[in-house]
Amino acid sequence: MSTKDYLEKDYYKVLGVSKTASKDEIKQSYRKLARESHPDANTDDPKAEERFKEISEAYNVLSDEKRRKEYDEARSLFGGSYRPGGAGPGGFDMGDLFGRGPGGGGGTGTGGERLGDLFGGLFGGRGRAGAARSRRGSDVETETTLTFREAAEGATRSFRLSSETACASCKGTGAKAGTAPRMCAKCSGTGHENTNLGGFSLSEPCGECKGRGLVVDDPCTECNGSGRGKSTRTIQTRIPGGVSDGRRIRIKGKGAPGEHGGPAGDLYVVVHVKEHPVFGRSGDNLTITVPVTFPEAVLGAEVRVPTLNGFPVTVKVPPGTPNGRTLRVRGKGAARKDGTVGDMLVTIEVTVPQNVSTDAREALEKFRSATTDHDPRAGLEARAKDV
Repeated sequence: MSTKDYLEKDYYKVLGVSKTASKDEIKQSYRKLARESHPDANTDDPKAEERFKEISEAYNVLSDEKRRKEYDEARSLFGGSYRPGGAGPGGFDMGDLFGRGPGGGGGTGTGGERLGDLFGGLFGGRGRAGAARSRRGSDVETETTLTFREAAEGATRSFRLSSETACASCKGTGAKAGTAPRMCAKCSGTGHENTNLGGFSLSEPCGECKGRGLVVDDPCTECNGSGRGKSTRTIQTRIPGGVSDGRRIRIKGKGAPGEHGGPAGDLYVVVHVKEHPVFGRSGDNLTITVPVTFPEAVLGAEVRVPTLNGFPVTVKVPPGTPNGRTLRVRGKGAARKDGTVGDMLVTIEVTVPQNVSTDAREALEKFRSATTDHDPRAGLEARAKDV
């Protein structure tokens, strides 16, 4: 059974079972379908014999543990995104994959490259000898440091990046001026070597040409035959508001340039955020601790609270507010991805004066006498014993 057959034929569908079907389920389904489709029981149906062969073929593969594993691996490699007999939406041309496109020339995949070339002889075929393959540029990583306010609201940053690009002297060929690279004899220019895995083969970069498909005999003196050089450029990008310390942001298409028309890589920016002496973060919300006096906590008060943008707001502290209670101020937090803004969480901290005047002490003594009926520790010992 060829790997091509494995890809084109859905044996599970033929037997009417799921991909997780047990051996017994497969056997029961096969026996039922075989009786129904046997040529002797369908003498008037010329297609019965063909169906019977297809059912038998499916059973021979799925009933054998080793062959079933090879079949599943071959199909999962392509995720079922194939269409036998021609290319179209949601699939690719099997003829391309096995090197037999229309007119013998093969179809094209994304970016105008034959799938036979793209897979580099995955199933024993060969790509076009010496053909230059487009390659995606490498990803680039950098870092930046933001103030607490910049991280909450967003900021624009400039980055000076150094990355690999085609050598300016040899135009990326790796060969000295006046010479040209030759096709790799080991892989016939495909850039890949095949490894037999039993039911099918996998390809890996050629050890001779390192996957390029070309060998340089007289290397360029500027790049030592690598075909790569260094380029430096400056880009500006927007760091979104609400970013947290240590966040790794991906900026698509701002990495190293691609090769032979391939797409550019991505830029990754690791963000470091400076601490703020007053504010903190809790997700999209800002946090702040506001001290209040004992009378303010008991009797209630209106206190001015600073915000990150510099304009204070007035927060109403309800009478009888305990130490540690958190009040919420809407819309004064960090920016969110959807353009909205988080809240500011104000935690009340009741302060105790260290030095008390004589008048203040007398007033506190009167207050204590007037509130003797209130014991904040009532039942504490009893609850401790129950535990």
